[in-house]
Amino acid sequence: MSRRAVFVDRDGTIIVEKGYLGHPDGVEMIDGAVEALGALQAAGFVIVVVTNQAGIAHGFYSREDYQAVALRLVEELEVAGVVLDGMYFCPHQPDSCDCRKPSTGMYLRAQKELDIDLAASFYIGDKITDVKPGLALGGQAILVRTGYGCESQSDIPDSVRAVEDLSEASQVIIEEMAGGAIGS
Repeated sequence: MSRRAVFVDRDGTIIVEKGYLGHPDGVEMIDGAVEALGALQAAGFVIVVVTNQAGIAHGFYSREDYQAVALRLVEELEVAGVVLDGMYFCPHQPDSCDCRKPSTGMYLRAQKELDIDLAASFYIGDKITDVKPGLALGGQAILVRTGYGCESQSDIPDSVRAVEDLSEASQVIIEEMAGGAIGS
């Protein structure tokens, strides 16, 4: 039986948006993000981070630099008892692959590797490109106003829920699980 997941964008959703982040010292958690992921994990969701990292293709930082930042994130979360089930990244430039969000490649890979029911899952991010895969795959999309979300929320489709941050998104998801409705 496939499991429900919460797919979460990294920059601007879990950690403070800093442009092309290529050094682990730049990892700064958004207030409440760790607790939100912990609540989702405790509720039984598979937690998967999905992130576009075009800075690698642009030469701003290396794959090793990305891995160092990813390791710092994992360490910060594990200190609080949160263990990610998966972390997927796209190192390519826009329009050059099928894995870069809003394409669904990373999600389909996670589905196979982690036995995820994509239509029963949630997709959270600070840009519409972060949540479009959820719409394409039949899941529920939640746009947060942290990161770039505070700038890019003028044309939100009715099928996308907009909330303040990852904390509010986790509350919405957990309430939905308990029988409440998720909607605009």
